[in-house]
Amino acid sequence: NYFSAGTHWLAGIIAKLYGTQTTVTSPIELGDISKLEELNQLSSQRIIPTHLDYNMLPPNFKNKKCKMIYLSRNPKDTAVSMYHYYRENPNLPTIDTWTTFFDLFLKGNVVCGSWFDHFLSWEEHNDDKNILFLFYEDMKKVNMLFVKKTASFLSLNISDKDIQDICMKSSFSEMKNDTEKENSDPSHTVCALTSNRKLIFRKG
Repeated sequence: NYFSAGTHWLAGIIAKLYGTQTTVTSPIELGDISKLEELNQLSSQRIIPTHLDYNMLPPNFKNKKCKMIYLSRNPKDTAVSMYHYYRENPNLPTIDTWTTFFDLFLKGNVVCGSWFDHFLSWEEHNDDKNILFLFYEDMKKVNMLFVKKTASFLSLNISDKDIQDICMKSSFSEMKNDTEKENSDPSHTVCALTSNRKLIFRKG
């Protein structure tokens, strides 16, 4: 998914679908080589969030037909979310005004490059059977239809009762609270851009 498109939120929902059977990694493209070494030590059943466009994916992801979910978000809302992330993250360049940031966003001079190129690289594979396209605007509702669609794509047989329970535990406020509880361990970074998990879930 592109930056600020709900990557960590979706990963949290998927993790709840699998329960204790799988591991969620941090996005490895923004980390150092140790991230790759950690990845090799994990079981084969794992959730790997990434902000890479399709053309930058490792060949094995494509050759082995790994199941992939692309979450798309309205580009204007994405830009607004990124703007606040830039302003609150000391590890990123200082952006004084929205106008300045929006100009950079349109030119693709931001983290993850051009939103348009990123989206198109994945949209070309919309019909691939191992790729599911979802929308942030649908995920925000956290309804049974969205969660069921995700579970079905992952070939997970989950009861309606469990789906309903996952929906309740996957609301924005619940996910934000869970994430902030984990913020006490500064050695565990969400990605190379920040160790502050409070920056990951921001309303707006």
